[in-house]
Amino acid sequence: MKKYIILFVLGLASYAAFFLLKQNDFDNKSYDVRIVNGFSNNSSLPLVIWCGADDGSDIGGRALQERDDYSWSVTTGLWKTPLYVCTMKCDGKRKTFEAFRVNRDRYRCGNYRQCFWLVKEDGFYFSNDEITWKKDFSWM
Repeated sequence: MKKYIILFVLGLASYAAFFLLKQNDFDNKSYDVRIVNGFSNNSSLPLVIWCGADDGSDIGGRALQERDDYSWSVTTGLWKTPLYVCTMKCDGKRKTFEAFRVNRDRYRCGNYRQCFWLVKEDGFYFSNDEITWKKDFSWM
């Protein structure tokens, strides 16, 4: 009987430790997401962006001229793991992409939880410091 009680207590302690670790990963973290128009010459034709969350909320859109940006904050939680999807259009090009996905971005956005996108003629670049950019994908 004593053996079963010990196993039960150990199982309960393991479950509590797992729950606390998971909660620490997701609980009340705030991320800044910023998308910048990095086109070299689109002064006459803006980059149009429209974004929304997977819960159906629409955060709106804008027409971005050169170096304009569009930004918002995301708060995550144990039961709140948001996904933000944006559609970009410029001069016949159109692309929908995941601007923020907590499972992907909680580590790559860095200690300061900064998630930056630079949209250029050849594709979409990601950074967490606005110095080092890595191309994530192309328009097509």
